[in-house]
Amino acid sequence: MDIRIPLLALLRNRRTTDPRRPEQSSSSMRWTSAAAACALLCTALVPVSAQWLNYPTPGIPRTADGKPNLTAPAPKTPDGKPDLSGIWLRNGNYLQNLAKDGVEVPFQPWAEALYKQRMENLSKGTPGERCLPRGVPAEMTTPNPFKLVQIPGLVLLVFEQFSYFRQILTDGRGHPTDRMPTWFGYSVGKWVGDSLVADTVGFNDQTWLDYDGHPHSDALHTIERFRRLDFGHMEFQITIDDPKAYTKPWTVTIPFDLLPDTELIESICENERDVPHMVGK
Repeated sequence: MDIRIPLLALLRNRRTTDPRRPEQSSSSMRWTSAAAACALLCTALVPVSAQWLNYPTPGIPRTADGKPNLTAPAPKTPDGKPDLSGIWLRNGNYLQNLAKDGVEVPFQPWAEALYKQRMENLSKGTPGERCLPRGVPAEMTTPNPFKLVQIPGLVLLVFEQFSYFRQILTDGRGHPTDRMPTWFGYSVGKWVGDSLVADTVGFNDQTWLDYDGHPHSDALHTIERFRRLDFGHMEFQITIDDPKAYTKPWTVTIPFDLLPDTELIESICENERDVPHMVGK
């Protein structure tokens, strides 16, 4: 089995001791004792200090005992907009089921049949099994953090898992008219009050919305709203608008937590050996 994820968990203390740490996805829990032992051995050979995992983040408000004050007011950019920058991790296993909070999913008949087929087959065949991008929103709901970088004209999302990235262009441009289908789509954004609203089109139909297998077509159009509630918490809302797969748009709200005083770890999908071990049915 691929041991990258348990190795990272051993390297990063916050992955295993943080009480806010969301549960692992079912795929990441398929580790053998041999893999765990190998990961532990590899850990002994990797200098943890080289990972910047416990380096104080500049500019973070702190309590009297020096700990990050995650309930402090949300920061602002020089132009007065909320600053979303930071390393974030979803709170709750929305990778398993995007609609886990009881959201009604208004399937088209073919999409419902495909979803049930994927569930009956124990989710075998997800893009991640083959080192392919999970797409939007699944890449943001993995048990791996992402870094959000906000600069004038651009919001950049850098994902720890497999070192993927997304761009949300906020310089006033619209969507390209001549576009090829892509894994992450073409995102343009604007500020509406204290929320960044990202409008994304141009997806291919190769990704799943979650591990359970909610499908989408190449007509997928997403509207995402990022709102930083305070220094350490962000609300992320996504609307799935895909008339080929669903009879009407549906919306999910996901909480994110800031991970202070740490850094991303390089994670490359190499020597992939998951597929032969996927059980299916």
